Amino acid sequence: MDNLMNTLGKQAKRAAQQLSQLESLQKNDVLIQMAQDLEEQSAALLSANQQDLDRAKDHGIPDPMIDRLRLTPERINEMAEGIRQVAQLPDPIGVVEKMWRTEDQLTIGQQRVPLGVIGIIFESRPNVTTDAASLCFKSGNAVILRGGKEAFFSNQALVALMQRTLRDHQLDSAMIQFVNDTSHEVAAEMMHLNDYLDVLIPRGGSGLIQRVKTSATVPVIETGTGNNHVYVDSAAQLEMALEIVKNAKAQRPSVCNAIETLVVHEKVAADFLPLIEKELTPLVALRGDAHSLKYLKQADLAAESDWSTEFLDYILAIKIVASIDEAIEHINHYNSKHSEAIVTDSYSNGQKFLKEVDAAAVYINASTRFTDGFKFGFGAEIGISTQKLHARGPMGLEQLTSSKYIIYGDGQIRE
Repeated sequence: MDNLMNTLGKQAKRAAQQLSQLESLQKNDVLIQMAQDLEEQSAALLSANQQDLDRAKDHGIPDPMIDRLRLTPERINEMAEGIRQVAQLPDPIGVVEKMWRTEDQLTIGQQRVPLGVIGIIFESRPNVTTDAASLCFKSGNAVILRGGKEAFFSNQALVALMQRTLRDHQLDSAMIQFVNDTSHEVAAEMMHLNDYLDVLIPRGGSGLIQRVKTSATVPVIETGTGNNHVYVDSAAQLEMALEIVKNAKAQRPSVCNAIETLVVHEKVAADFLPLIEKELTPLVALRGDAHSLKYLKQADLAAESDWSTEFLDYILAIKIVASIDEAIEHINHYNSKHSEAIVTDSYSNGQKFLKEVDAAAVYINASTRFTDGFKFGFGAEIGISTQKLHARGPMGLEQLTSSKYIIYGDGQIRE
């Protein structure tokens, strides 16, 4: 008898074949209806989410992590709007990106095709469910979603709603499937589902991502943790820097595009750090190096481990540097290659930062909180890839496709 994952895999493989044949207008109609159904059923979704919130509080989950889990009417509307934006995006499937003629008079083209069946293992945030499902559907991929136990009831309700929309359009509901078992054993089975999964995408904390990277035999697209920095240069406008740091750290610290470390040039440290302390404390706990403690009254001495930690909480590490080269060296050594920012009025320093910092997204004079598929105009995202193969940065429709070569001849044979 097939186990759960083999059953889901077989169903997804069958559904992917039907999905790959759908025209763009059909897919868009389904997505628009999904968004509408999401809004109309918001009360039921909030009720399911409340079960998750109650369980999280009973288990003592920290408030910032509960915030990642929480649905509100506004967040449901944002999820629906994300689906609508995906529907409005150009469909990459079937697009022939380039064609050329060879010396053998063959015409060769490179055409976008779906990956096939995508597995996604993720934690906490229910919006990942709709983001991932809508992007996979529009790009012609069946998807198997395995969320964490923290958001079990929310994810279950969301997938059931989307499957109902698929059935209403006479489509195979296995185009979007949910793993109802949150055990590590089933997750391990998913990591080895080579007969059915074409790619596996982990989205969550560093523990989950490392576990998938080291254990999976299915090809993996790595999404990264967000140990991000803002560097305040000697040529920075301090008021601008203050607003950027406040936003990047405190607006929503539990997400992967928030910053964890503030790097400050020593020439502006005496003026800037007291401003930061006044604005962020007591909400944010500051942990500074020995130099920065000279200018801070309410900070603790940072440990070495703080420079490489993704806090996902109201904690900010602070490092003072003597030059932009030292700032770049520190960032490249400790960062997770997600999102990095410089605040500066110096064109040359800004360009140097862009060129030398190794990250998927590098900003001049803007908050790292914009590293997001929705904000990048992708409608939604499957995750933020921090690897360098195939996809890097926010992953939208195009990153969920592969290509095949199509060749036109008129009887050629190779001699």
